[in-house]
Amino acid sequence: MVKIRLARRGRKKHAMYDVVVADARAPRDGRFIEKLGTYDPNTQPATINLNEASAVKWLLNGAQPTDTARAILSYKGLMLKKHLQVGVNKGAISQEQADEKFASWKQSKDAQVVAATEGIAGKKAEDKKSRLEAESKVNAARAEALAKKNAPVVEEAPAEEEAATEEAPATEGEATPEAAE
Repeated sequence: MVKIRLARRGRKKHAMYDVVVADARAPRDGRFIEKLGTYDPNTQPATINLNEASAVKWLLNGAQPTDTARAILSYKGLMLKKHLQVGVNKGAISQEQADEKFASWKQSKDAQVVAATEGIAGKKAEDKKSRLEAESKVNAARAEALAKKNAPVVEEAPAEEEAATEEAPATEGEATPEAAE
């Protein structure tokens, strides 16, 4: 039995995968019949490069994709393309209709991917802006605290002396009428 599956490569904790056609009995990273493309899950969104014609040919010849490989092929539209090609082979639809359906699906899928990518980029920019604002607030608070710390100390003693001198004549004035009695 022939399978379409992933073969791991890349460094530790940063895996990349080759999408390959291999005998089901061959080891995961061992011998394969043909390399169909690559899959890099480390980027956002994941990067997938496939030879679409070769992948559809293998699907039509009976190669069974693994679950992950099936998800990747579906994401790229190759499972739909195979389904439409089977319909053409059976005479249910014409090749032009199949190509038109696939082109419309591909266009909508590309629009979704672009929107998702822009959303991710917008969110990153928004996060960066909010972090910058928070940092500027913290810096302003630090600068204010340093300004208070380094400000010259104003003596409050002269203000108390002025209040005492204002009260002193008033008491003397009150004392004099009492002394007169």
